[in-house]
Amino acid sequence: MQCRNGCGACCIAPSISTAIPGMPDGKAAGEACIQLDENNSCKIFGQPSRPDVCLLFQASEEFCGETNEFALQRITELEIESRP
Repeated sequence: MQCRNGCGACCIAPSISTAIPGMPDGKAAGEACIQLDENNSCKIFGQPSRPDVCLLFQASEEFCGETNEFALQRITELEIESRP
């Protein structure tokens, strides 16, 4: 599955504990990444400065479903489930 243009769920829902260009301490869950543009596209997609965690994420029906809303809800649920 390919990422949907303008989704951005994986750039908003999860927390990222590693540095992101412009966010040296990473980001909190539910906070939009500073690299997410006004069209919900990653400004550093395909660049070496993109964090490893972002490179490892693979779009799938399980995580992304058929809508951007589903993806945001599902990835948010996974983030909550992963908390201690």
